[in-house]
Amino acid sequence: MSTKEYFVYLVASKKRGTLYTGITNNLIKRIYEHKKGVVEGFTKKYQVHQLVYFEKHIDVLEAISREKVIKKWRREWKFNLIEQDNPHWIDLYSEIIC
Repeated sequence: MSTKEYFVYLVASKKRGTLYTGITNNLIKRIYEHKKGVVEGFTKKYQVHQLVYFEKHIDVLEAISREKVIKKWRREWKFNLIEQDNPHWIDLYSEIIC
């Protein structure tokens, strides 16, 4: 039996720029969609497509809950979360497609 994985992620327009928090079960595909602007909406309008943070969850309800919590955070708290593991705000997309 395979275990399903869910990802809570943050994409940014630039370092300490506009942020978007999302959830997906296919991180590579979803970030590709953000980068190519294939879905109309916030991330396409504001060019928010650099993957700067993600975390993996096995339980979908846990992932949904975590996404909702992060979305309510102040911007500075989100910046701190990102900068704990990614202080230079490097686009992590190339790391997940390898």
